[in-house]
Amino acid sequence: MRSAPGEVARRTFSSLKVPNYRLYFAGQSVSLAGTWMQATAQSWLVLTLTRSSTDLGFVVALQTLPVLILGPYGGVVADRVDKRRLMVALQSAMGLQALVLGLLTVVGAVSFVDICVLAVVLGVNNAFETPSRQAFVREMVGKDELRNAVTLNSVTVNAARAVGPAIGGILIATAGVGACFLVNAASFVAVVASLLAMDRAALQPAPPAHRSAGQLREGLRYVARTREIAVPLVMMTVVGTLAYEFQVSLPVLAKQTFHGGAVAYGFMTAAMGVGAVVGGLVTAARGRTGLRPMIVAAVGFGVAILLAAVAPVLALAYVLLLAVGWASVSFIAIGNSTIQLAAAPQMRGRAIALWQVAFQGTTPIGGPLIGWIIAASDPRVGLAVGGVSCLAAAAGGIALARRPVRAAEIAAGVGDEIAAGVGDEVGDVVAPAPPDAAPAT
Repeated sequence: MRSAPGEVARRTFSSLKVPNYRLYFAGQSVSLAGTWMQATAQSWLVLTLTRSSTDLGFVVALQTLPVLILGPYGGVVADRVDKRRLMVALQSAMGLQALVLGLLTVVGAVSFVDICVLAVVLGVNNAFETPSRQAFVREMVGKDELRNAVTLNSVTVNAARAVGPAIGGILIATAGVGACFLVNAASFVAVVASLLAMDRAALQPAPPAHRSAGQLREGLRYVARTREIAVPLVMMTVVGTLAYEFQVSLPVLAKQTFHGGAVAYGFMTAAMGVGAVVGGLVTAARGRTGLRPMIVAAVGFGVAILLAAVAPVLALAYVLLLAVGWASVSFIAIGNSTIQLAAAPQMRGRAIALWQVAFQGTTPIGGPLIGWIIAASDPRVGLAVGGVSCLAAAAGGIALARRPVRAAEIAAGVGDEIAAGVGDEVGDVVAPAPPDAAPAT
């Protein structure tokens, strides 16, 4: 029996009934559009200054290298401190970084070295801000609305991906690259204001982890023996290294393969964003988590990328990038929700930090590698490598899910769910989140 449209809408946007989350959602919607605008402008600026896909990959790598190095410690900090206060400070710093880059570009003083240095500054901010921001979602909405809120966050990111690059491409063509950075700097006012306006009494903070030696190692051991966390992390490591390098592959594909300009690149990225919004809303309504949905999303993601890589004309590439965006947001949202629901409260920041390392922290390896592959062959080949990596991750996820349950996993409290939910069918691991009173192991 089909659900009424009103019921589907309520289920799709159920987390927005939480006032604090509505504030957060509105602030992020504005800020993320500016963030994608800056990402588009930065890629185009580097390509204009250096005319090198390898240099473009190098800048992307520099921006994500701090996530690889500092990301796990960022998770430790997130488990120790007031996440909202930390986010206010770091979001303000990110706005300042965009302002400096914008002013340097507008006055014509920006250099490749300046872009590299500011990319590292932004990366350091991301290493500490992202674990806090993602773990903060549960503090706003609670366990029952977490799946929906995480998926709507992905919808917000990708709606911004649809709007930001398109506006960025137009701004680059009319007002210049620097205008994109300045608009992004102004957009951070919205998210900082939303955090300051929240009702702190309505938040549900996890008990802070007390400072002690060995907390990072403790988190790594916990993740390694909790399969609902470990398998998604392995899959994301493979996909994050080679598939999520669109900032490297798409500008070159637009310029060299389809002989387009900044507007063509902006609309390629925007097409992915539109597809991701639609896919995200479907994922939010269905509320699926676990290994099987994540493996299916990885297969769909890989097939979509491979089809986009062989698109003969730009118009067809736009259409296929819609499918890439749909599968991408499904893969991210399902993996993120699965990890957050499986992690004990005192470990959530560290688990999410490792997810972010797998997602963004692998770019220092994947970005230059994809850039080198493109320089040595063709942009289509670089994009296709990402599609193959998704299929490889899906195969690896199936193999890991079928491994016999180990005693360490049973001791961690996940053996029963794995045995019942995965088995030989690689079923959904929709394991209930550990109770908030559960001690960190």
